[in-house]
Amino acid sequence: MKIKISDLKKQLKTYEQKELIELIVEMFKSNKDVQNYLSSKFLGDEVIDELFQQARKKIRNEFFPDRGHGKLRLAEAKKEITAFKKATNDEKRTVDLMLFYVEMGVEFTNTYGDIDEQFYSSMVKMFDQVAMECDCDEDLYKVFSNRLETVLNMADGTGWWFHESLEEIYYTIEWVHDEDDDEDDV
Repeated sequence: MKIKISDLKKQLKTYEQKELIELIVEMFKSNKDVQNYLSSKFLGDEVIDELFQQARKKIRNEFFPDRGHGKLRLAEAKKEITAFKKATNDEKRTVDLMLFYVEMGVEFTNTYGDIDEQFYSSMVKMFDQVAMECDCDEDLYKVFSNRLETVLNMADGTGWWFHESLEEIYYTIEWVHDEDDDEDDV
């Protein structure tokens, strides 16, 4: 059973500052997510960038480790994205990691051949999340537009309707149509 936030607040109000500090330090020592969250909160962009690089390396490692073959534990790779987002609340870098996950998946299937439906489904879902974020924010789309298009091009010729699914999602992004309209005007 978990304590409700309202009950937690009541309990914390009974603590003195010294006791609260001790509690937070205990939490910091015992939980990696708390360490990452507080580090990014207090130390800022340098720590956020370090966490980003670590997450990126762990994602790559699931597909292309320095030694041996990728274990392709997609849940582990996705867990890195979620942990980064929770620790930093950095939307742009979170979307970057999400797109990187798909890029690694496309590179993996191009390197090793056809995978399975579950693999492609995971890539499509993540690409869809990236597309939705980019559809809501034109500046974000501009940052990632080239990489989105590259993923689409590199997925061409893969199985399980993978490319077609990515293409369908890609064209749901409002800004893609604006670019197409601009090219038609030339």
